[in-house]
Amino acid sequence: MNKSSASMTSHKAVSSLSEAHPSGTDFMQWYPIARKIVDFTLTNHHNHAMTNADLTGQWTLAFVGYTYCPDICPTTLAALNQAYPKIIATADQQPIKVWFLSVDPKRDTIERLAEYVGFFNPEFIGATAEHKQLYPLVRSMGMMYSMSQSTDDPNYLVDHSGSVVVINPLGQVIGRFKPQHAPGQIAMSDTAQIIADMPKVIAYGRAE
Repeated sequence: MNKSSASMTSHKAVSSLSEAHPSGTDFMQWYPIARKIVDFTLTNHHNHAMTNADLTGQWTLAFVGYTYCPDICPTTLAALNQAYPKIIATADQQPIKVWFLSVDPKRDTIERLAEYVGFFNPEFIGATAEHKQLYPLVRSMGMMYSMSQSTDDPNYLVDHSGSVVVINPLGQVIGRFKPQHAPGQIAMSDTAQIIADMPKVIAYGRAE
């Protein structure tokens, strides 16, 4: 074997090792290091203030969207609701919560959020804030959103990430379940992948 071949083989081995995660998860994309979430204050659909402290002592599955979203948000919430009994059954000592962060505070009033989230699952948490709070929060979680049209149009759309991020009991973002793309289907996170990986994620977090 020449030096070039040996170098290539070594590089492949290192790449393979770097792609594997010690947790043994198959689907979740882990961040190289846990992300610290910026300080925030949100208002939830019960009209109560929420801060970083509300993320501690639990596992959180969070995603961003808005109640006027025509496709990915209602589809993701419906799928999470259907899978919710199996998702929470993967929890060990600390519960798993689902957060829906509305990035459309102009239209998503507390009353509308309460009705929207409650339609899917009364245990889900809906929350929002002004953009000056939301934008840095969403970015610190590894997601994004942007107002793709003028908000003067009452039917404006909002571009936003479709991932479901995983937040550990220390309130740090450790990874995400990326949307799955299939012809003719809405790109969204696969709840079967979440159910499969969460026990390993939790076990790994407990062992660290």
